[in-house]
Amino acid sequence: MAQCEAKERKILVAVDEGEESMYALSWCLNNILVSQNSKDTLILLYAKATPPVYTALDGTGYLFSDDIVATMEKYNNEVAESVMQKANKLCKEVHNLDVKVETKVESGDARDVICQVAEKLDVNLVVMGSHGYGLIKRAFLGSVSNHCAQKVQCPVLIVKRPKSEAPSK
Repeated sequence: MAQCEAKERKILVAVDEGEESMYALSWCLNNILVSQNSKDTLILLYAKATPPVYTALDGTGYLFSDDIVATMEKYNNEVAESVMQKANKLCKEVHNLDVKVETKVESGDARDVICQVAEKLDVNLVVMGSHGYGLIKRAFLGSVSNHCAQKVQCPVLIVKRPKSEAPSK
C-alpha cells in the first residue's frame, strides 16, 4: 500500500491583544496541526489599526502634530511586536512540530486585513477567536469573525473558549 504524501496547507491565524485569539491559536496547534509529518505553514496575522487622521478641514478642530502621530505609530508597533512574540512563544511551547511559522503585521481594519491577506496568500483555512459578544454588542461593535466568515473564500474556523475555561470578568 502506497503511503500518502501529506498535503501542504496554509493556515492563517488572526491574533490580537485578547486572550480569545491566543486560545484559538492554542486550539489550532493542538487540534489541527497534529501530524509530525506536517508540511503546513502557519501564518500569524496581526492587523494593526491605522491611527485616525484629522485635518483642520474636517470640522473637528483637531490637528495632530507629527510628534503625536509618531508616538501613536511607535505604540502600535510595540503592541504588534508584543502580540507576535506572545504568539510565537505559544507556538514553541505548545507544539514541537515541523511546522513553518510566518508572521505578518498589516495595517488597517481587522475585517478587511484578514480577508485581503487570506485571499492574497490563498490560504486553506482561517482560524479566529471569538469574543463571545451578545447580539447587542455585536450590532454596535460589529463582529470581525462574522464578517470574515461571510467574505473569505476558504473555510473559517471560529474558536470559542468554553465557559468553564473563560477568565472571570
